[in-house]
Amino acid sequence: MFAFTPGEPAGIGPDLAVMIAQRPESSQLVAFCDPQLLQQRAKLLGLPLTLLEADSTAPFSPGSLRVSPIALVTKAVPGSLNPENASYVLNTIRTAATETQEGRYSALVTGPIHKGIINQSGIPFSGHTEFLAELTNTSRVVMMLTTPLKSATASELRVALVTTHLPLREIADTISKELVIEVVDILHHSLKYQYGIKQPTITICGLNPHAGEDGHLGIEEITIIQPAIAECRAKGMNILGPIPADTAFTKRQMDKSDAILAMYHDQGLPVLKHLGFGRAVNLTLGLPFVRSSVDHGTALDLAGKGQCDLSSLLHAIDSAGQLTQSR
Repeated sequence: MFAFTPGEPAGIGPDLAVMIAQRPESSQLVAFCDPQLLQQRAKLLGLPLTLLEADSTAPFSPGSLRVSPIALVTKAVPGSLNPENASYVLNTIRTAATETQEGRYSALVTGPIHKGIINQSGIPFSGHTEFLAELTNTSRVVMMLTTPLKSATASELRVALVTTHLPLREIADTISKELVIEVVDILHHSLKYQYGIKQPTITICGLNPHAGEDGHLGIEEITIIQPAIAECRAKGMNILGPIPADTAFTKRQMDKSDAILAMYHDQGLPVLKHLGFGRAVNLTLGLPFVRSSVDHGTALDLAGKGQCDLSSLLHAIDSAGQLTQSR
């Protein structure tokens, strides 16, 4: 059984919860959210919804969903963000993650949240990844997105990040040899023990254009990334790089890589989302439990209109199942 947080109540998260309730996959979920919110959204969507208690053993029937009730602070209006509900959003994540860590659930599946409105409420917030790391007292976690590929040699593209939600001007100062090594260690362990790849091959991107051009376009490759790679290779890891980011995502390079490690968020994720938006899954590696998430945002303009796509949530549920079994 997976804990599921629909996310921002004004966005499409509640729509996703109501829509997934119509499918067999909902039998694997317990939604942490406001029951009245789900009933109101189901009415807007014109879909049946029967809410069950979290520990209900009732057989699955289309339109049913188990719920662990958490009350909204104020009524949610589809498409209209309200900072008063920021604490509600964080409470759903905190409660679901805590119960997952305690072993009540085998994985955490999260819906889309709106970082801006949480910060606007006065609560400093960088994202799920950082929040869950702090909540579980995990010193280092790794954000990785995956998407299926239509390729004869590579069935999936995996992109992990050294840094996550940082302004561009802070990235170079944040990256260190120690950080790169820590991230590679977590990524390598996940590929080996969660994905079952005996000897993973990881391609590491450079930070600068042309991977620094031998120091002419930046020295981080020479002073930080190359020494980190050398230490990882000394541990027996198969590491390629540093590779310029504009060639790391060519078919040839992707085909020989089990994962690509980008230095920052917008270096690697635009490529992955271009290739698989709607089918991609966001994972947090290094947590004491499996966490998967949709790859899209709150889509406020679609909330309550029945126009959102379940594909990413379905892939997130499937990934949570696969990783839980291998774990």
